[in-house]
Amino acid sequence: MFGIGMQELLVILVIALIVFGPKRLPELARSLGRGLAEFRRASSDLRGALREAQPAAVSHANSAEPESKEKVLPEVTSETSFKTDRE
Repeated sequence: MFGIGMQELLVILVIALIVFGPKRLPELARSLGRGLAEFRRASSDLRGALREAQPAAVSHANSAEPESKEKVLPEVTSETSFKTDRE
């Protein structure tokens, strides 16, 4: 688990108990758990939306005319130069 052993985890928990106290520590753990659950839910929703949108994007790209593909995605060669703001 993140390269942290049982002893290191125990030290972290003891320090957290000393810093936050026994009354506040469960409240902090609960809010951290809720935050992680919300993050997982949001990332799962985003992955699902991307999976649903991917076939439509692929079919749209395949149905585009060949010359319009070249305009959108020009071929990059070794002779292609890129301009930057510093130039």
